[in-house]
Amino acid sequence: MGVLLLSGCGNTGKSAVAAASSTSASETSNEAGKGTKVSQPAENVDAQVAEASLPQPGEAISAFLTWKSRMELAYATQFAVDTYEDANGIQYEAVSVADGSRFLLIPEGGKVPEDLPDSIQVLKRPVKQIYLVATATMDMFRMLGALPDIRFSGTDASGWYIPEAKEAMENGSILYAGKYSEPDYERIVSEGCGLAIENTMILHSPEVKEKLESFGIPVIVDHSSYEAHPLGRTEWIRLYGVLTGKEKEAEAAFAKQEAALQRVTEEGSDVENAGGSVKTEQTAQAEKPSAAFFYITNQGSVNVRRSSDYIPKMIELAGGRYIFGHLGDDGKRSSTVNMQMEEFYAAAKESDYLIYNSTIDGEVHSISELLAKASVLKDFKAVQAGNVWCTTKNLYQESMSVGAMLEDIHAIFSGSQEDGTYLYKLQS
Repeated sequence: MGVLLLSGCGNTGKSAVAAASSTSASETSNEAGKGTKVSQPAENVDAQVAEASLPQPGEAISAFLTWKSRMELAYATQFAVDTYEDANGIQYEAVSVADGSRFLLIPEGGKVPEDLPDSIQVLKRPVKQIYLVATATMDMFRMLGALPDIRFSGTDASGWYIPEAKEAMENGSILYAGKYSEPDYERIVSEGCGLAIENTMILHSPEVKEKLESFGIPVIVDHSSYEAHPLGRTEWIRLYGVLTGKEKEAEAAFAKQEAALQRVTEEGSDVENAGGSVKTEQTAQAEKPSAAFFYITNQGSVNVRRSSDYIPKMIELAGGRYIFGHLGDDGKRSSTVNMQMEEFYAAAKESDYLIYNSTIDGEVHSISELLAKASVLKDFKAVQAGNVWCTTKNLYQESMSVGAMLEDIHAIFSGSQEDGTYLYKLQS
């Protein structure tokens, strides 16, 4: 079986940490642009893949602090949180990111150790006056109830699909402070900024990161898009919970994601085991509904996801088979591939479902709209059967959507004709 998916988809820091050397194609090339209508994934970023560089548990960072424990992560591999304690029993959290950057959070009543290495930047906890450029993290702050901790945004009000973020910008509680490559330094410095949260697009403009740090503004680069497992992306809410002092809220939000995954996998297992027959892995895989996730570019080519991307993995977790399973990791951070329509036709014509990615190209609402982009799609099995779906335009910005999206995909694989939270069916 085959499925074709259409996606709509201030504190003073220590000296600057070593700059990261990789970029992620899942990040948005214009997500911080003023007047931008939607955050769009950057395509074909050819930077070298950076190996995760996290300290070993128990590493000593100061003679005045004793290591106590490390946060147990279920899926995320691109960050670590270690707890230290001073002689007075005051606990400190040390945050490490896979690009090598490290931060020590100083709690109320705590003080900066005199012998703290310059490579570890200092943050006062909870962190306030945040300059948030990594658009996909806004949803996490919303879930935490921590929007008041954000003072600046790299996306203006017109670019937000998250209602609370849009409203906060319109009422002035969050100010536009320029996109990632062109921050409004004067506004940021004059207002005071405790932390800049960037996405990996900042690696295209390292001089901006350096300048922010020269003003004493620590910079953390969100690497959630590098996570191999879809829930690894959402688990970054636990890091932001530590930064804002909202660990309980973070744990509760992440638990909902895990619960959604468990529901989907259990239901999928029940379906696979129906009848009691023993199937080979190859047979079981072939019998799964197949799906394609794509959009049509302005040039007429078709953009699809590599099988190593989180969307194909969500299709698999939801009980399906990604039709482009042969498009594996190319050794770079590019998560997508452009192919000619002829190649797409040959591979996806018999796919059971089509899912259109609206994040880049905008939403389509009917089969006729889709055929206007490429009339050849009329020959596709999914089109003829009416199994064509589209993602909503807010999917990318709502980074905590993974659980609901898994359930949406699983629902259509189970025969549901109802619109989901992030997927809706194209009208015939």
